[in-house]
Amino acid sequence: MKNHSGAFGGLLLVAAILPGPVLAQTQSSPGQLLFESNCAICHGKDAKGGELGPAITARISNYTLSEMESLVREGLPGSGMPSHNLAGADMQALVAYVQTLKGDVDPQKHRTVSLPGGKSLTGTVLNEGPDDLQLLGDDDRTIHLLRKTATGYRPVTSQVDWTSYDGGTSGNRYTALKQITPANVAHMAPQWIFPLRGASPLEGTPLVVGGLMYMTSANEIYALDAGSGRQVWHYQRKRTKDVIGNAAGGINRGAAVAGDKIFLGTDNCHLIALNRFTGKLLWDTEMEDSRQNYGSTGAPLTVGNLVVSGSSGGDEGVRGFIAAFDQTTGKEVWRFWTVPKPGEPGSETWQGDGINHPAVSTWLSGSYDPSLDTIYWSTGNPGADLDGDNRGGDNLYASSVVALDAKTGKLKWYFQFTPHNLWDYDAEQPLALVDANWEGKPRKLLLDANRNGYFYVLDRTDGKLLLAKKFVRKMTWSTGLDAKGRPIVAPNTAPTLEGNTVCPSLQGGSNWFSTAFNPATGLYYVQTLEKCSLFTKTPMQWTAGKGYFGGTFGNAPGDVPQKIIRGIDIKTGAVKWELPQTGPGSTSAGTLATAGGLVFFGDDAQGLTAADARTGKALWHFPMHQNLRASPMTYEFDGKQYVAIASGSDVIAFGVVK
Repeated sequence: MKNHSGAFGGLLLVAAILPGPVLAQTQSSPGQLLFESNCAICHGKDAKGGELGPAITARISNYTLSEMESLVREGLPGSGMPSHNLAGADMQALVAYVQTLKGDVDPQKHRTVSLPGGKSLTGTVLNEGPDDLQLLGDDDRTIHLLRKTATGYRPVTSQVDWTSYDGGTSGNRYTALKQITPANVAHMAPQWIFPLRGASPLEGTPLVVGGLMYMTSANEIYALDAGSGRQVWHYQRKRTKDVIGNAAGGINRGAAVAGDKIFLGTDNCHLIALNRFTGKLLWDTEMEDSRQNYGSTGAPLTVGNLVVSGSSGGDEGVRGFIAAFDQTTGKEVWRFWTVPKPGEPGSETWQGDGINHPAVSTWLSGSYDPSLDTIYWSTGNPGADLDGDNRGGDNLYASSVVALDAKTGKLKWYFQFTPHNLWDYDAEQPLALVDANWEGKPRKLLLDANRNGYFYVLDRTDGKLLLAKKFVRKMTWSTGLDAKGRPIVAPNTAPTLEGNTVCPSLQGGSNWFSTAFNPATGLYYVQTLEKCSLFTKTPMQWTAGKGYFGGTFGNAPGDVPQKIIRGIDIKTGAVKWELPQTGPGSTSAGTLATAGGLVFFGDDAQGLTAADARTGKALWHFPMHQNLRASPMTYEFDGKQYVAIASGSDVIAFGVVK
């Protein structure tokens, strides 16, 4: 894999940039003249910012001449920075001059502020409002979030953070926060809104670490003050040309944080690391070649000194993988391929040439159990999705959960939910790790509400099936499960050339949207879909740069879809309560469980809803009038609990108004 260090990226356009003086010029050099004619109209003659663009002096020393040349030549059209196709000598003169614009910190931005107890803090002001200040400390090089007082400023931070896509490594989307309760949730209201201008509809979950919120879209990260929504910094790189599938659609489901770094997968299947306090690019590693249909849309997972990621491209016939990289260097440490090569153990489950382009991608974030030092990751559908003629057999390890040794990536065990999958029932659903009594004894459990319509409980130490039960009413593809949990496929349910109606729909009884488990109620909260699809098979050959779906799907004649959130008893699989929703059945928003006795979820009426965790009674609803594609999260900032969700291209944070 390739590893690139320190690319210039989009940081010339960071909104909060530290200016410095222009070095004295005895006369105008060719580079200065080029800067004044091409750049000063936006960034100002002294590079400290102008009417159309920000100051750029603070970032100059972070980048090489070649990296700077690349940015000037290509520009950032999505952010308003045009390209400048200068000749070689002119380009060299321009960037050489730009290098001279770094210097001492602007004294107007360098400040010492008074703190409580007679203390003080010196640093560079990144952003400032009437009541808040963001200061990059001189000594610790971290960001201090401050609030104005009568005599100076006081520091604020997060008391309870949300540090990964699912809030932690267990994947259960549960928080101990309990300020917001059934008694006061009716008084929840928006506290701030931040727009990600130009972004595709957001599917990610914000992270909050030490008071900083991080929100992603394709190839970009925003760092925000989690208490006010004020931007701290913004990183952006150009979208990649000629990528396909979900990556081409601008989908990104989030980032991962460890220490002073934040990690993001890019549309062209790179993994990058930034300094989370400044947005500076630290390393850039190519995981796989995007020209072979690979992309990266899922949130990475940090485990020890590693950052683990999968890839997208399952509907385009890639060979899926899960790979771990060193957090400091970006170098690959191990890789697990989700489909064996011909001749390797497991390849006998692929009969035909389908193994050459098998799919089985890994685009949803996994879970991790530190006590077992085991990573759990769900895998995608085999390719072609709806045509299994050239891939007879079970097709390992498609539509499965794989348990991997965290240090080596070696397979410990697997469980396949849908062997020889013909309906796109991938297993890219959240994996919740729960410790609970099972038949009177403590047991380490793994919960999965699968796309195929069955709810599973596994022993996560060895993959043994403990419970499986269907959780949707509309199910025709399977008549049940055998003792080992293998589905009994109903006759005449495969996709056909003419079209065949099967339930659940291709979208599944559930899907990738987040689930949650509350240990106090013992209930697992799942957004479910009651829907059928018309599955049509279309034989095709794999081609680089094209889809590999093997068919089409559509609404079944006369079928009326409905979204229903259900609370499932994990010990019996029984649905204890359900809350039907009004809408077309298209929301992709998931759930959040809190110790305050609430379940928050994005509903099918294009809003955020809170329900009683024990009864399912709806208690509060806020309309957003956008089809939600992200799941809610929660955090505590400066002593107050917030609930945040991405809606369209905005992030909205809610809190109780007293």
